[in-house]
Amino acid sequence: MVIKVLLAEDMHMVRGALVALLNMESDIEVVAQVAAGDQILPTAKSVRPDVAILDIDLPGKDGLTAAMEIRESLPGCHTLILTSLGRPGTVRRALDAKVNGFLLKDAPSDKLANAVRSVAIGRRVIDSELALAAWETDDCPLTTREIEILRVTARGRTVADIAAELFLSPGTVRNYLAAIVTKLNARNRVHAIRIATDAEWL
Repeated sequence: MVIKVLLAEDMHMVRGALVALLNMESDIEVVAQVAAGDQILPTAKSVRPDVAILDIDLPGKDGLTAAMEIRESLPGCHTLILTSLGRPGTVRRALDAKVNGFLLKDAPSDKLANAVRSVAIGRRVIDSELALAAWETDDCPLTTREIEILRVTARGRTVADIAAELFLSPGTVRNYLAAIVTKLNARNRVHAIRIATDAEWL
């Protein structure tokens, strides 16, 4: 049986290299390739791949969002995420999105082919060290509202701007920001933004 693969990668040279590597395998065929996230689901519905290999960072729509859409619309298609970022927060997001596989782009070519084969039959393939690091990281201590406020703050907005945008009083915004700084053991708001960004909570 030949495993039909859809590949989503926005860098032309990387995409071409991956297609060439995968098509060298006798049991794998790349039946479609796209460069933008919003092309993934329509193309997948058209070609009905067994496995969708998705770069995590794509224009239009990120790979994890596309993976969740595929899971809902095409449950027979399994998803394998590729990324150049091996940070624990990225892996946690991938696990939370219930992707079938997660690999770094610099993994050996035979590892990619074997991952495609495993994912195609429903196995989960995630680099063991990355998975362990992901499970050992702390969950975000901030509430959804606090993350929202910190995200707006990170765009350089003043307390008054944040209050107007989120329909809160300036005093409430200040209280939220003080709570965020305390929860993250940060020195100030800027430090809190850096901590949350590094942990990929924003």
